[in-house]
This record gives sequence, C-alpha cells and structure tokens, in this order.
Amino acid sequence: MQTDLRGRDLIGDLDFSKEEVQTVLEVAYDLKRKRALGEPHPYLRDKTLAMLFFFSSTRTRGSFESGMAQLGGHAAFIESKTTQIAHGDTEREIGDIFGRYFDGIAIRHVDWGVGNQYLNLVAEAARVPVLNMQCEIYHPFQILADLMTIQEKVGPNLRGVKMVVSWAYAASYLKPVSVPQSLILQLPRFGLDLTLAHPPEFKLRPDVMEQAQAEAKKYGTKFEVVDDMEAGFEGADVVYAKSWGPLLTTQDPDEGKKFQDQYKSWITDEAKMAVAGKDAIYMHPLPADRNVEVTDAVIDGPQSVVFDEAENRLHVQKAVMALTMK
Repeated sequence: MQTDLRGRDLIGDLDFSKEEVQTVLEVAYDLKRKRALGEPHPYLRDKTLAMLFFFSSTRTRGSFESGMAQLGGHAAFIESKTTQIAHGDTEREIGDIFGRYFDGIAIRHVDWGVGNQYLNLVAEAARVPVLNMQCEIYHPFQILADLMTIQEKVGPNLRGVKMVVSWAYAASYLKPVSVPQSLILQLPRFGLDLTLAHPPEFKLRPDVMEQAQAEAKKYGTKFEVVDDMEAGFEGADVVYAKSWGPLLTTQDPDEGKKFQDQYKSWITDEAKMAVAGKDAIYMHPLPADRNVEVTDAVIDGPQSVVFDEAENRLHVQKAVMALTMK
C-alpha cells in the first residue's frame, strides 16, 4: 500500500501509479464497508472542499458533496457563472485564494482546449490538492469507479478479461471524449484486453492513443481499434458503450450533429449484447439517451450494472479525498 498521497493532485489518470490506484481501491472498499455497517469515518473532520463547476452535474456534485459530509467535512458548491470568474478572476487567483480558504479544490471544466489547462494552472497556484471532476481530456474519478465495479462483478484478477469501449449514438449534445480516453489509459494497467470501437469521424486524441498503446504494451495487454460496433462487442466480458462528439474532426456543433446522425444504428440493444459473452456486464457513466444510445431492455436488464457503477463514484472519491486532503 502506498501511503504518500497526502497533498497530491489528481488531474490525469496517470498522475497516480498503478500501485497508488490500488491503494485508492483498497481504501474505497474499506469506506464502502464502513458505510454499509453505519460505522462513522470522519477522517476529514473540519476540512472543506471547494467544488467549482463550469459544467452541469448530477452524480458528480451529489457524490462529492455527500462524500465530504460522510468524511466529517463540508463541500461548497460553486457555480462559475455566479462568481467573479466571469469578470476577471484568473486561474492563479482562484488557486491561490481558494487554496487558502479550502483544504481541497475540485473542478469540472470540459470546454474544448480550455478545461485541462485551467485545472493545471489552478494547481500550480494552489497549496492544496486539486481534483479533476472532469475536463475535456480526462475523467479520472469515473474510471476509478468503473474499475472498482468491474473488479466487484468480474473478479479481482482482470488478466485476459475482454472489454469493449464503444461509441454509441446519442441525439443530445456532442458529449466530451474524456470518458473513453480515461478508460483506455487506466484499464490496461489492470490486465484488461481492450477493444475501442467507433466510426471514423469519432477518433480520440492521438497523444492519448499513443499513451494507451504504451500502457497496454507495458502491462502485456491487448489494445485494438475497430470501426464496427458488433465486431467490438463480439465475445466481450465488459461492454462500455456511450456517445462522444467528433471533436477531433470538428468543433462545429451543426457539422458534428451531421456526423453523429449518420450512425443511428450504433445503439446498444439486446441483439448486440447477445454477441458479447454470455455473462457480459453492461456499463455506462450516465446519463444515457434511453432508446437512442441504449434500449431500456439493456440498461434496466440483468446485465446492467450502471447503478452500482454510479454508487462507486461515492466510494472512490471519498478514498481519494481522505488520502490527499488529510
């Protein structure tokens, strides 16, 4: 177990080593057990967390706010538009000042080409840990929860387990690419063989792809890319299918919507799940576009683990906060 996480930032998935991620998971399992038994665990009594949101949230806000309360501290919800950020407060000022007011700063900022840089500039100026609640490149806490869920459902030894990370059609806005990018960065370290499936216009960042391939090589796992949803699903033990925008192709929402609408057949339905392994689990970070991105029969069916997955956001976030903000 690694015990040197105090004061550390978590902005990108590879900021923590594999051993440090294992420590986070061990602590998360312990906190989940304590929560189930009603055992108090106020490790962050009198500590405060600033939660700065530039992008709307349901699970992220709820789990961080509830998690801080369960750890004995307080989380302050701060919506960027209600602050002086719109009138001139810089990243350095937010980092320096919030670093004096709070014991940790959590930020969600997914604007393309802006969010990740914003987090890093705040972190440079802050004297406290900066935690990434999602940027346009990474979504590390979602993937920690995903990893915890896969271990619970499939088993602790994931060597040789096949997982497909697939694009899926959505009729709503062009969603960030951060979830699939974080998945392909983190999960090869734990033995999963990954297949990334997406239409040609929905590529991920080349630098992230190179890092993912390097991680797969380092840990002796498979990593392949296909442009056919059913081919990706074939024989998969874990199905993780969600939409993301063609942001590497275009940032124009109207043009992006045209690309998106070409692939309405990329829906996770019972027929596609039947192509996967017979005991395959279905995962999604939520919210999902029901009966567009995934059918009700799948997301509400026996193979779906989306609500357990959502719960585990609480536990992994509490673990990281307890380890870094103590």
